[in-house]
This record gives sequence, C-alpha cells and structure tokens, in this order.
Amino acid sequence: MSSDADLLADRRNLRRKLTLWRLLAVLGVIAAAVVAGLAWSGNAPGSTSRAHIARVTISGFISGDRRTLDLIKSLEDSRASAVVVRIDSPGGTTSGSEALHIALRSLAAKKPMVAVVDGLAASGGYIAAMGADRIVARQTSLVGSIGVLFQIPNVGRLLDTVGVKVEEIKSSPLKAAPNGFEPTSPEARAALQRVVEDNYDWFKRLVGDRRKLGETEIAVVSDGRVYSGRQAVGLKLVDEIGGEPEAIAWLEREKNVAKDLPVRDWRRRNESSSFGLWSAGEAMARAAGLESLAVILARAADQPVGLRLDAPLALWQPVAEK
Repeated sequence: MSSDADLLADRRNLRRKLTLWRLLAVLGVIAAAVVAGLAWSGNAPGSTSRAHIARVTISGFISGDRRTLDLIKSLEDSRASAVVVRIDSPGGTTSGSEALHIALRSLAAKKPMVAVVDGLAASGGYIAAMGADRIVARQTSLVGSIGVLFQIPNVGRLLDTVGVKVEEIKSSPLKAAPNGFEPTSPEARAALQRVVEDNYDWFKRLVGDRRKLGETEIAVVSDGRVYSGRQAVGLKLVDEIGGEPEAIAWLEREKNVAKDLPVRDWRRRNESSSFGLWSAGEAMARAAGLESLAVILARAADQPVGLRLDAPLALWQPVAEK
C-alpha cells in the first residue's frame, strides 16, 4: 500500500510540474506575441518605428561586407532623425574602407551624422569617421594612422627546408606576384609600391577634402602615426573632445535634432535568421525596460564575418619591439 501511495504522490507532483511548464510556455508565447505586436505598431520602448537617434557601431576589421553596407542603406528611409556612428576599429582593406565611407556619405546627405571615436579610429577606421559631418573623440582615443600597406607572408625558405617546391606556369612575370612561395622580384616590388602609393594619394586627398587641410598640414599628419584625441584636435583630424553626450548635444544644437530623443542601436541582420533567439530576447528585454540586458543580447546576436587579407590594407598594426 505504501508503494502505491508513493506512486500516486509522484504522479501528482509530475502533473503539477507539467502544468507549471505548460503555463510558462503559454505565457512565453503570449509575451512574444505582445512584443511582436508592439514592435509592428511602433509602440514598443525599443522600437525604431518612431523618431529616434540611430546608433551604428563600426568595430573590428573593416571589409566592406554587404550586411554592414545594407544596414547603412536601410537607414536612409528610416524614422531616425540623426545618426551616431560609434567607431572602434584599426581599419581594414582599402577598398572595404572606401565602400563604407561612400555609404556613410550617402546616408549623411539625408540624415545629420556624427562619429564618436570610442577607443580607436585608425587607417580605415578613420576613413569611416570622415564619412560623418563631425568627429568627436575621447582625450585618450587613438586617431589617424593615415597610410596604406601591402603584406604577404613568404614561406619560401620553409618550403625549401621541408623539401617542397611549388611550380607555376603564368602568362607574364608579374602575374600573381608576390605569391609567398618565392622571394619577391624587384619588378614585382616596384609594381606593388606603385599600387600602394596610388592608394596612399587617394587617402591623403580624402583627408584634405573632408578635413579642409592644406598640403603642408596633410604632410604633417600622414606619416602613418596615430595621435591621441587631444593631439588630433590640434591637428584638425578631430573636431571635439568628448563622447556620445557631446555628439548628441551637437546634433541638437547645430542640426536642430529634437532634444531627448531615444538612442537606438541599429545592427546588421543575422545571416541565418532575421528574428532568432537572441533577437527575440533583445526585443523582450527592451520591452521590459532592461536596456543593459538588451545591449548584451544584441552583442551576442552578432556573428563574425569571414575576412580575406589579400588586398591593400588601410590598417593600423602596432609592432612589438624585438
């Protein structure tokens, strides 16, 4: 009898647990439906369907990936009253940085835009910053590194050591040079140097045009070094010392952006899903007023993008002393 009573008690406990989980599941579905409805109608606390200031973050290696460019393009016809571009990047490929700059300039023609250097805007990162109407940087931010490089590892001696020889047949001596399997010829080095110099001239012309610098001023700032935010202000590479509050104050003061508008993060869509688990969690956190949790979930939703490093780079690479 005792065992039968215990079995009945266990079954009752199991039913209670099942009932609880079913209730929680139903509540979760209802909550998700409410959040989705609010987002669709533009009434959710984190909605981008109402007037707001859009925050776009440019961080890490700049490759000119399509998701980032599409995101910037989508802002042109959005309800955003202005755009804050948060930059923390050492740069990337020259062509990728150029594509990003062009996209930002196109957006700046329709929306007031200010760049905030949050740590680093070097090389391609600085090219991105120049896409905005104004650049704000912290005193200790690193800005500049105006220059171009081309790098390729040479493993020729390693292959000789292990007894591997790479044979090739090509249409001309400069085809696919340098290839990393043999020493770079003087002719190939000279050809690549001309490519680097042409990219470098483009970079300097861009700085002169966007920052209104003369040839003498450009020569001073374009030797490849980085500057602190305070130094950059004196060299006219940056307009103001500060962070996002100062950037928004400038938008309100100079661009007639309404005061106290909410700032909303605009992120690249996840390639695998437009509304995945992380995105749903972020929306629910914003609806509940948990902005800090929403930011954490937003970062978790981001996925790294595959990179190719076989192009000229506008990239800051600090080198350790040997």
